[in-house]
Amino acid sequence: MVRDQELVASRKEAKRRKKIKKLLNFDYTLLLIIIFILALGLVMLYSTSAYAASLKRGDSAYYLKRQMFASGLGFVGMFFSTKIDYRRWSHFVWPFYIGSMVLCVMVIFVGTTINGQARWLSIGGLSIQPSEIAKVAVILLLANVIDRAPKAQRTFEGSIKTMCLVLPIFAVVAYNNLSTAIIIMGISFIMVFIASPKFWYFVGAAAGGVLLIILYISLASYRSDRVATWLHPEDYVTGSGFQTLQGLYAIGSGGLFGKGLGESMQKYIVPEAQNDMIFSIICEELGVFGAVCIILLYILLLYRLLYIANHSKDMFGSYICIGIMSHIALQVILNLAVVTNSIPNTGVILPLISYGGTSVAILLTELGLALSVSKNMEFEGDEDV
Repeated sequence: MVRDQELVASRKEAKRRKKIKKLLNFDYTLLLIIIFILALGLVMLYSTSAYAASLKRGDSAYYLKRQMFASGLGFVGMFFSTKIDYRRWSHFVWPFYIGSMVLCVMVIFVGTTINGQARWLSIGGLSIQPSEIAKVAVILLLANVIDRAPKAQRTFEGSIKTMCLVLPIFAVVAYNNLSTAIIIMGISFIMVFIASPKFWYFVGAAAGGVLLIILYISLASYRSDRVATWLHPEDYVTGSGFQTLQGLYAIGSGGLFGKGLGESMQKYIVPEAQNDMIFSIICEELGVFGAVCIILLYILLLYRLLYIANHSKDMFGSYICIGIMSHIALQVILNLAVVTNSIPNTGVILPLISYGGTSVAILLTELGLALSVSKNMEFEGDEDV
């Protein structure tokens, strides 16, 4: 009887210690950075879109309200993905991957066209972008594959086989959304590259990928026009180069500290400024100082994800964080490169800041997975907790 009571007491104590450990490990810093970037994004979204929303929708807060609603859904998703042990997702990676690919195929046939692009599905009055779900599905799939067969990634053949798993969804998404397909392949490339020590093989693969992208661009005239606009935007000032030039004017007129919040003039001119060109308005209103602060916030966000990945108790959690980190880093780099006309316009939005309901909702849920991994981090001396 006494032994039974001692056993029950020891189990209760073990549960208490485990609960305390999770509370101590939970990355509150990452959560605060996410909230800060999102709050800043909502402020800049209203500043950028109020005039356009008044003209088009009759409500200056139209885009802000929709973004706040999507953010609310995202935090609900983050709550559940944080509460659920991330290791449980390993049993559902294949159904999730296949399901997301089916949704992407449906977009091709029954997709809703918005701003001339058929990339959305209308479900119950809501428009969702399945390609955003595909990014999460690819991250979970590759994290699971690498976790289950880490030694296979050390060979060139094993790495190629792992990359081939992503090709079906890459091809489906690339059919009408090349920029998102490139991000999906970029996430996959980085995850497999980190799992494999074969450096020069990946250099060759990257070169081959660039050649394929160039070939793919040359097959469609509108993609070739984007390259021409990138090289000589002044020759297309009345067409596709207008947005690029006006965005550059906004960046140049901001100066060191900007014109002040809400004082941008280019937001009245730049088409769809609240989407992928919002960083140019940030530069105009907050100046170089504000732009650098936002970049530093993204760097801190990526650092916390890397920190969690390094201290994860298993490879599955570690590669989930690496995939999320790759996703955010690629989108930030591509968006800033487009805004500064360093690369052709790709239509990639700035994470947590640009207008995009599906993007912000899915990304917040995705970051909840990283927070779930943080609850199970391991450090030296944990046995003493």
